[in-house]
Formats: sequence, structure tokens, C-alpha cells
Amino acid sequence: MEICFATARELRDALLTKEVSAREVVSAHLAQLERVNPAVNAVVTLVAERALAEAAAADERLAAGEPVGPLHGLPMAHKDTHDTAGIRTTYGSPLLADNVPAQDDLVVERARAAGAITIGKTNVPEFAAGSHTFNRVFGATRNPYDLSRTAGGSSGGAAAALACGLHPLADGSDMGGSLRNPASFCNVVGFRPSPGRVPNWPEKAGWATLSVKGPLARTVADAALLLSVLAGPDPRSPIALDEPGARFAAPLERDLTGLRVAWAPDLGGAVPVDADVLAALEPAVGVFAELGCVVEPACPDLSGADEVFRTLRAWQFELAFGELLDRHPDQLKPSLRANVEAGRRLTGPDLGRAEVLHTALHHRVREFFQRYDVLLAPVSQVAPFDAGLEYPTSVGGVAMADYLEWMRSAYLVSATGCPALSVPAGFTPAGLPVGLQIVGRHRADVEVLQVGYAFERATGYGSRRPPVVA
Repeated sequence: MEICFATARELRDALLTKEVSAREVVSAHLAQLERVNPAVNAVVTLVAERALAEAAAADERLAAGEPVGPLHGLPMAHKDTHDTAGIRTTYGSPLLADNVPAQDDLVVERARAAGAITIGKTNVPEFAAGSHTFNRVFGATRNPYDLSRTAGGSSGGAAAALACGLHPLADGSDMGGSLRNPASFCNVVGFRPSPGRVPNWPEKAGWATLSVKGPLARTVADAALLLSVLAGPDPRSPIALDEPGARFAAPLERDLTGLRVAWAPDLGGAVPVDADVLAALEPAVGVFAELGCVVEPACPDLSGADEVFRTLRAWQFELAFGELLDRHPDQLKPSLRANVEAGRRLTGPDLGRAEVLHTALHHRVREFFQRYDVLLAPVSQVAPFDAGLEYPTSVGGVAMADYLEWMRSAYLVSATGCPALSVPAGFTPAGLPVGLQIVGRHRADVEVLQVGYAFERATGYGSRRPPVVA
């Protein structure tokens, strides 16, 4: 077994049968980090000695016959916007370059309780703002398929690390595509669960639904394995769903015969998409037909989704970063300052209008999914772009007004509240990865994962490793 590119499920089984030890697994990944990470800059804070000590303790627990968790001995690096007790968490900001939290975020708490071994933190954009991972603390994360390109964001370090075999599972978060976009750019799997599926804690705005946390992995089954640990009720989150996470540990095999599939390559004309992305995704339609699905061109009416997303995002950014802007007006990147200032210009009627539009959008999408089971669309409107740019200034010949607009294919879906999966779906002629977005009805997380699993098995695009690890 090739430890660094085995699936998380394969590694877990080998650990439980003592075919390999946790010390061997962690040591192999630390060696891979030493060899590959300097080129991609994915893992930015490393706690190697702590990880080896935890691995030794995990081996001793297993040898003593003590119960172990479903992630026993699996190394993980956590997103650098997720607090880790005793480990530096910078949020990609010079203001927090030396920040060492006293407690774990809920997702870190749950992964560690399930037996995962923390090896470090993965790189992010400043305060996770934007789908290109660069900051003034650690610099840019590079795409392992082309080091001159971006790995996406904001979970860009996590996605690049997975593609390079630096660890088998990763956590991330997604407001406007931050789990899906980097997964698409790095040829791995990223899943945006339904709001409340993975509880957010600590969280200032506990009732907010736009930002969610979720899993990244190299396979859909591994993403589901991590979700089985991260999901489930928690009294600290007022919107936490009651269903236990263990349901995601079940096998994902499913016959897709008769599944009603809507194909929306430009989300009903709502977004421009580069030609090389569309060309890479077009064969996906044929794959679903071969799997027995009924595929039709269709898209829900997404009018108002843009205003909903931008209004609620601006409000949340002001809430989260307004005090920082007041105290350190020159220490936030310009695009982040602009978002906070946009939040401060909002009025009560602006927020009220957004809620009305949000409710109307929900009902239109709900009615659409009475006719279809899943919606297929691009994850990203472009292939991975030059890492020297903050964002692509045009897509499909259409000028982009700001650093958000090129992500509309992801963030319009965020506004619907539907679960959405990014699964590897092909490559451009330049060898750059392209992900397919699979969107399901309200809270149909299991079904989305089942559909993605079937597509993954039929295609195998995710097995193509990046040149940087050759």
C-alpha cells in the first residue's frame, strides 16, 4: 500500500488491522510534506513532534484493546481559519500572525475526538475572503498541476495538500464556493453540506446559513467518512440538524437508473463560462446518460440570488471584521475593506429585501427539485488562473466587475441553501483540472454524495496525480 495516496478508508482499515501503525502513517506523510510542500505552500504551520507523539499514543491505545474512533490514526491539517487549541491560527492576517487559540473549533474538536491526528494548518486567503489563496503571512498556495497557477480558495491549502498526498482528509468552509472551488482547481472532492449539517461553533451569528463547514478528500467516499464525524446535532448551534452524522458512513452505492438530471452549463444564462471549462464538462452529460439517468437541459430561476448573496455576505463581513477595520484601517486587504464598508452602507430595508428574495428563491428551487433530482453545473467558470492575479478580470469574454463575480457559478448555489458537491470531471488541453458541481434538493446531502460517487467510479478523473508529486 502506498501510504500517502491510499484512501482514508483504506488507511483506516490498515490501521485497525495493524497492517501499518499510526507512527508509520504519520511519518510517511511528514516525509511527503518535507519533499513536496515547499513547492506548493499548502501546509503553513507544522506540528510534527506533537503529531508523532499523538501517533504513538494512538498505537498504544489500539494495542491495549481500548476503543478507537472512526478516524483512528489518520493525519489531518486543519484550515487556518479553524481555531486549534495550542496551535497557531493566523486567519492569513498579519494581525493574528502570533495568535494561539485556547480552544478548538467544533470541526477540529470532532475530528480529534474521532481519532484524527493534527499535523498542522492549511493556507487560506486573508480572513478566507476570496477564492485565491494568498496572504501576507505565508504567501500564495500553488496549484500542484501547474505551479504558476492558483489552487483556488479559500480552502486552497487544504485542496492542494490533498492532491499532493500531504494528508488524506481535510476540513474547510464555504460561503461562496470555498470548499468547491479549490476542489475543482486541485482535482479533489469538496462538499458544501446543507446549513446546519455541520454545526458552526464558535459563531457570532448562530442563525446565519450562508457559511458552512464541511469535508475535502481525494474521493467522495472519504469525504462522506469525514462528514460522518463532523455532522450531527450540537446544542451550541441553534440551526444544527438533528440527524446523526453516522448515516454518512454507510456505503454510497446506488443504482441511478431513472434519476432525473438537469444540466445547466451556464446556470440558465446567469453566468459566463470559459470555453475550455465547458468543453471539459460536456462529456459528463454522456456519463450520466450511460448510468441510466434521464438528462435534460434545465435550470431553476436564480433571479435575486446574486443580491441575496452579496447583501448577506456584506452584512456578515461587517459583523465579523468591522471592529478590526476600525482599529487597524490599513491592515486589511483592499477587497476585504470594501466588503466591510459595503456592509456598513446596508439599511434595514436592504436586509429585509434580501430576506424576501431569499425566501422566494427557496420556493422556486424547491419546486424545481420536484421535477428533477439533481442539478449539474460548472463549479468554477474558469480553469485555475495565474497565481499572480488577485482574480480573473474576464470570463468568456465578459469583464468581471470585482473579485467575487467570477465565482457566481458557486455562490448563486450557496444562496439556495442546497447541498453541493465538487467532483473531478476532466482536464483542459493545458492539463488543468475541472470540477463538476452536483446540486441536490434541500437537505438531500446523502443523495448528492451517492450521485457523485457513481460519477466518480464511472470516470476516475480523480486518480490522475499532479506533476509536482512525480
